[in-house]
Amino acid sequence: MRTIMNLRWSLVLVAAISCNQGENSSPQSPTQSDTTSVSGGQEKVKDNESEKDIVKVAEGSKDHTTLVEALQKADLVTALSNAGPFTVFAPTNAAFDKLPAGTLDGLMKPDKKDDLRNILQYHVALSVLKPESFQDGQVLGMVNGGNMTINVKDGKMTLNKSAHVITSVPASNGIIYVVDAVLLPPSGK
Repeated sequence: MRTIMNLRWSLVLVAAISCNQGENSSPQSPTQSDTTSVSGGQEKVKDNESEKDIVKVAEGSKDHTTLVEALQKADLVTALSNAGPFTVFAPTNAAFDKLPAGTLDGLMKPDKKDDLRNILQYHVALSVLKPESFQDGQVLGMVNGGNMTINVKDGKMTLNKSAHVITSVPASNGIIYVVDAVLLPPSGK
């Protein structure tokens, strides 16, 4: 009987020592490669399987390279990569080409960043507005504080009676409407 009791205590002691050894061992300090961090926001996430956000859709479009460059210069990439929801009216490269000579180059300069942000934010609404939700004469409040008027005639949509919607593209954080003109906010906005 005594031999059985000694055997039990020996097993308990071995088990306790094994468990404690794992708890008392000091963790290894992380190596340089373990602590590497990526700066930036949601736009830095690499994901080839999920639906793309608004910025990633624009980056994948050969017709929106100017818009992507403008978003970068205006520091709006992170904002438009986040959850949203957003409705973005995205001018094509050809739409930017219609601006008066020198306008775009001037807006891309660091001292005009606020003006560029204002124009780009005038192309964004904080909601997901699907094509069927638009009505003729509807007024949208835009991120920059200005208003935009939607006109719908024969199923075609026009913004402020100047920009035509070419198509819509869904994104993970909203919807993009490709437009053929750059919309300028009303003065004072």
